[in-house]
Amino acid sequence: MLVPELRYTLAERSQMPYQIAIVGIETHICVTQTALDLLSEGHRVYVLTDGVSSCNGGERGVALSRLREEGAIVTSSESFLYECMGDASIPEFKAIAGLVKETKESTRDAVQTLCKM
Repeated sequence: MLVPELRYTLAERSQMPYQIAIVGIETHICVTQTALDLLSEGHRVYVLTDGVSSCNGGERGVALSRLREEGAIVTSSESFLYECMGDASIPEFKAIAGLVKETKESTRDAVQTLCKM
């Protein structure tokens, strides 16, 4: 759910709409409601599959499918990082690529664990 404080903060800035990445627990409840609220307000929403979970594994896949159908971009954290950079010529590219390499094992483990759900 998009809480009033965040809705106000987003509305008072002039850069609407925003590109917003979402991670969280209980994909089928909190993540879904927040993403749907943000989509309804015209924001571009990314749901990072290796950053969301659910106590009931079956709920996660259903929620991700629904969010994709509603217009959210369902992707991995690594894909999201590279999409945000947009171009390998930016100064930050090497540092971010290094971070991706440094955390590849834990990212792989998270993806493998969560994708089994």
